[in-house]
Amino acid sequence: MADAHYASLGLPLIHAGKVRELYALPGDDSRLLMVSTDNISAFDFVLDSLIPGKGIVLTQLSLWWFDRLAGIVANHVADTRVPEPVRGRAIVAEKLAMIPVECVARGYLTGSGWLEYQHSGTVCGIALPAGLHDGSKLPQPIFTPATKAPMGEHDENVSFEEMCATVGADDGAAIRDLSLRIYAHAEQIARARGIVLADTKFEFGKRPDGTIVLADEVLTPDSSRFWDARAYDEGRLESFDKQYVRNWLLNDSGWDRASGARPPSLPPSIVDATRARYLEAFERITGAAITV
Repeated sequence: MADAHYASLGLPLIHAGKVRELYALPGDDSRLLMVSTDNISAFDFVLDSLIPGKGIVLTQLSLWWFDRLAGIVANHVADTRVPEPVRGRAIVAEKLAMIPVECVARGYLTGSGWLEYQHSGTVCGIALPAGLHDGSKLPQPIFTPATKAPMGEHDENVSFEEMCATVGADDGAAIRDLSLRIYAHAEQIARARGIVLADTKFEFGKRPDGTIVLADEVLTPDSSRFWDARAYDEGRLESFDKQYVRNWLLNDSGWDRASGARPPSLPPSIVDATRARYLEAFERITGAAITV
């Protein structure tokens, strides 16, 4: 388990992931404290650099989206009253039985989907038309699940049928349909605000009564690809998400991804530029400024 950033809270640490830490609430077996740190991860590594205020952006943007998705799916937010040291970057969340799948909805071809398409003309076994390019809008959004790997290992794209073999046909169909409904609704909201929502991933859990609930984060620059709509319409892909960090690591840092070595720390200019992109994504989507 990774070291906890907020051990000073004096609460029992349940789990420290790449970005989030989960703490037990004494005397409360049905809820937990979920804290978003300023960590940033790329290519299955948690980088040595922090992006100041990033955890606040993730939490506050997720809350904004949860409110707008309430008519489609319930969410895990139980309370936003949290201890002062983590105010703004934490919520009290329901404890859920998490469904062990990354639910990816794609409206555009890019990332790992583009790599697969170049090789086979498919994404997660879904055949796509010939002649598409990096950034092409798909004829219709597709659901491309991935297995959830332990920290430090790589999530693996799987077919819908393979996912259902793990989670069951009924739950598989439910999370596929919810993912596509959420994506379609959010894509319209984002586009009206000058952002192309290229793809995004969701996580779902189940309450004791079997209700499927949207959990973790939703529609943030960590879990989504946000592109500038005007640039896209002009044929360019300009990102307001952590793709900026991935691009720097691959193209400018001198790091060899195939070497197995850890990526280098981000220089201050890249930290500042990444932070600015996260803030701009928040402000464009919500129409409000944020103090971090």
